[in-house]
Amino acid sequence: MYQNQFLELRERLLYAEKENKKRSQELSRALVEIKRVVAKRMNLTTNHTDDMKWKVLNLTRKLPVDLINLYYYLPHLREYEDAVFPNVIFGQQRTGVSLVMGIPTVKREKQHYLISTLHSLLYELSEEEKNDCMIIVFVAEVNAEFVNSIAESVKTSFPREIQSGVLEVISPPASYYPDLSNLKQMFGDPEDRVRWRTKQNLDYSFLMLYAQPKGRFYLQLEDDIIAKPDYIQGIRNFAAKQSQDWMILEFSQLGFIGKLFKSEDLPLIVQFFLMFYKDKPIDWLIDHLLWVKVCNPEKAATHCEKEKAKLRIRAKPSLFQHVGIYSSLAGKIQNLKDKDFGKNVLHKAHDNPPAKVSTSLKTYQQYTLEKVYKGHNCFWASAPVAGDYISFTFLNPLKVEKYFFRSGNMEHPGDKLFNTTVEVLPADEMLKKELVDNGSKFNYPATKDGYLQIGAFENGIAEGSVNQLMGKIQAIRLSVNSDSPVWVILSEVFIKTPEN
Repeated sequence: MYQNQFLELRERLLYAEKENKKRSQELSRALVEIKRVVAKRMNLTTNHTDDMKWKVLNLTRKLPVDLINLYYYLPHLREYEDAVFPNVIFGQQRTGVSLVMGIPTVKREKQHYLISTLHSLLYELSEEEKNDCMIIVFVAEVNAEFVNSIAESVKTSFPREIQSGVLEVISPPASYYPDLSNLKQMFGDPEDRVRWRTKQNLDYSFLMLYAQPKGRFYLQLEDDIIAKPDYIQGIRNFAAKQSQDWMILEFSQLGFIGKLFKSEDLPLIVQFFLMFYKDKPIDWLIDHLLWVKVCNPEKAATHCEKEKAKLRIRAKPSLFQHVGIYSSLAGKIQNLKDKDFGKNVLHKAHDNPPAKVSTSLKTYQQYTLEKVYKGHNCFWASAPVAGDYISFTFLNPLKVEKYFFRSGNMEHPGDKLFNTTVEVLPADEMLKKELVDNGSKFNYPATKDGYLQIGAFENGIAEGSVNQLMGKIQAIRLSVNSDSPVWVILSEVFIKTPEN
């Protein structure tokens, strides 16, 4: 019986796929028009980023032609014209990027991981990469207080990313969700688990539809992961190597993490999800979709697996690791780890000149300042307060060309230095006395003990050049100017001299 149903469904999907390619341009035009109307109603301009606020979209919109079937799978939507469009948007409505990343997030009973996940994804991204990608956070809840709390948290942590458009926050209207109180229990799962996975299927579908016209590729992520450095370049390289047509590129072996789709395929995929959203989990549905597209029921199962493997291609090593312990399903503990992810590089080594290191910060366990300076490990300390310092005093005064300091790392991206300045101490005694007595002649603020403030940490990083007119440098100091609410990690120290 199931084989006949799948064969019939296969024919429907092949037809739908053909129609989808015809109508994808209609979808893009429709959403471009929505963007235009939104911009007009919200009075947005390309430079309007100072007073970012939540905006409710009160638009009259029609479902694109190729998605009319949604009314068949979700008949309650006929009563709610705007139910498949987000009623809250926080961002700059960016489009035309190469990669769109989607992260659904929901309320958890215990620990929340979203901000750490965003830190990890944005950590070390170049400006070029930030200009050609975007991250959509889908707060899959209808409680306004919770949605606003998540939005404020994201805005506070990533104001520049919100302003530039690399980061967007959306939320669904309550009318999007059907009644989930009388679902059929299947596979021996309790009622709460069936309801959880059913809603999850709806959440993924909503997010994919919203993301579809914004970029060329769509990457599905979760809100409790970390990413490898250069993960975007890794995705680009792997996708460019594919000589055959594919439907899914997998950058993690776990669940629905790190799955890359072509945006043009998303309407078809979402329609399949919505056909069976009450029946099975999302990762099972993906496998069934591949079966419908390429498997012949008259041939052996091994043939089917080979054909599916042509559409679903796995990359190794994995680029994303699951770190959450407490599931969004109440009471569920999940210590899932991707064995192909390997170990994260938590520090970067450099050949720095001989120096005596010191700090007023309280060091945590074996993570000493000397180890990060020598490239053996990172430096980790409890939360700094105003007046704290990290100092590098050279054994012999030397010419310093450039400096680079990175705080935070992949596992603890939020443990950064905030409101911290970089200061240098010239070795010339006459110059130091002049600085103390008369102030800086280099247009750098001078401290009472003769240091010059030549830079500051920005988004966890301090880098710059040293004016060679200062002559040889005796010491470099990082000075904390205000109390910090978080611990601090120094993961990279590089003092560039003519010798190294």
